[in-house]
Amino acid sequence: MSKYLIVGLGNIGEEYAETRHNIGFKIIDQLAAQHQCKFNSSRLADRAEFKYKGRTLILIKPSTYMNLSGKAVNYWLQTEGIELQNMLVLVDELALPFGKIRIGPKGSDGGHNGLKSIQETINTTVYPRLRFGIAAEFGKGQQVDYVLGKWNEEELKTLDARIKLAAEAVTAFSFIGLERCMNQYNTK
Repeated sequence: MSKYLIVGLGNIGEEYAETRHNIGFKIIDQLAAQHQCKFNSSRLADRAEFKYKGRTLILIKPSTYMNLSGKAVNYWLQTEGIELQNMLVLVDELALPFGKIRIGPKGSDGGHNGLKSIQETINTTVYPRLRFGIAAEFGKGQQVDYVLGKWNEEELKTLDARIKLAAEAVTAFSFIGLERCMNQYNTK
């Protein structure tokens, strides 16, 4: 049975729960709810797992804070014996319009501290990721406040539907593979 590590990036703590930077956690929570699995606190992350069409998906929400996400990712890759191509990292992306999904096989960290930590820890930029657009609608010097800010009213109107689409893309990734998943979801 194939195993997949699905990593939702975010920051722990109630004050971050509904912020743009925590979209990775929101997508992971949606997957857990859809597949009726519960998270347990484990080493360096909250962990849940479910089976989908003969595959095992292991969901983690690192409990290390964003800038140390690589420690949790590396630990769970090793512990579960999962190959990099079977890992999918879910992350917020300023360079995409709100709600747009981009799935890809590799890329730079783009200044994202979670991706930077992962890439420094596993020594590669070649691993699948799903980037969820949060747009870049902030003034000079306001990036941190924007990223750690809560969704606005307009975004909240379609946020749940976009999170559900991202969750659907994650299960598709495990079943139809990266290439077909990119073709199917990067246009939606």
